[in-house]
Amino acid sequence: MKISIVFGARPTFIKMSPLIKECRRKHLDYFLIHTGQHYSPSLDKIFFEKLKIPRPKYNLGVGSGTHSQQMAKLLVRTEKVFLQEKPDLVLISGDTNSIAGAALVAAKLYLPLIHIEAGLRSFDRRMPEEVNRVIADHLSDFLFAPTSAARDNLLQEGIKRNRIFVVGNIIVDAVKQNIKIARDTSDVLSRLRLSPRKFFLVTAHRQENVDSKKRFQGILRGLELVFRKFQLPIIYPIHPRSRKRLKQFRLKVPSGVKVIPPLDYWDFLLLESSAALVLTDSGGIQEETCILRVPCVTLRDNTERPETLEVGSNIIVGTNPQKIVRGVQKMINKRRQWANPFGKGNTASLILDIIYHKIKKEILLKSRECWYNKR
Repeated sequence: MKISIVFGARPTFIKMSPLIKECRRKHLDYFLIHTGQHYSPSLDKIFFEKLKIPRPKYNLGVGSGTHSQQMAKLLVRTEKVFLQEKPDLVLISGDTNSIAGAALVAAKLYLPLIHIEAGLRSFDRRMPEEVNRVIADHLSDFLFAPTSAARDNLLQEGIKRNRIFVVGNIIVDAVKQNIKIARDTSDVLSRLRLSPRKFFLVTAHRQENVDSKKRFQGILRGLELVFRKFQLPIIYPIHPRSRKRLKQFRLKVPSGVKVIPPLDYWDFLLLESSAALVLTDSGGIQEETCILRVPCVTLRDNTERPETLEVGSNIIVGTNPQKIVRGVQKMINKRRQWANPFGKGNTASLILDIIYHKIKKEILLKSRECWYNKR
């Protein structure tokens, strides 16, 4: 069985690296497609060597653009690779345009499709990521949900129970595998002259936040109030999108906030694990902080990771400055004893066991009927 694994961004590479390692360990027939939706200079040889995964066989070079421009390129270029390689199964994960594009191509070719990290919902269709999740889930033949809550979302949308498997979140595998590398190799704390639990870490890059002057301004004002109250440095590795909007909106970064260039994964992971608290609008970071037992304040009005709220590792505050500072006040002294709701760190192995021991026959039967195998 030939497997195609499709990625659209660096975080998805990181999250899926345990699955790729497991494919290699089991000597499976697979290849990687990087759509190039999110270009990053850090996607270089060293990046893949540290992750201990091979470089992608294909980089589609989709690049930036409007959603429609990206999707058009994704559809054409992904289809070309599928027709050339003729995989039996496509694996996708996450919520980028790349994932929705790959799902559409697979569906049009009648090619077996599995969505890993299925069933996440913010219930806010204004978010492009939410639309992508729904597309991927409803076009997939089998859905690997990280939690029972994600499974319940899928059941409520009419997806049959026998197509859904609760496997835990593969990000646990990735964090466990990479935190030791980060601690052994990163000098980011000394470079930035930081002491563990004596600083805050912030990320803000989502379209609904930084493309809105009012919301972005609210976040910055909130950070200013946080620094005034707690007198701890706030480290902000800034996304290119956010830097562009800062300039466009003529917004000023408040004192106490140190803006730095984007970090590599291991530097960021060490900062994240060492922070007193993390403020973020990233879904993945909500998960990572929960796993690492670092309090999190989410700069959004909703979350597709409700498990983090339930165990007490996370709180939602939106972008109102006063709510931000109150959220930090509530979480800063939080006892870091919550349970990890995302699994034991064996998700990659479990996924492949299910594919090869429970659903392989169905996958191969459908693969024989796909468009290019019937020509």
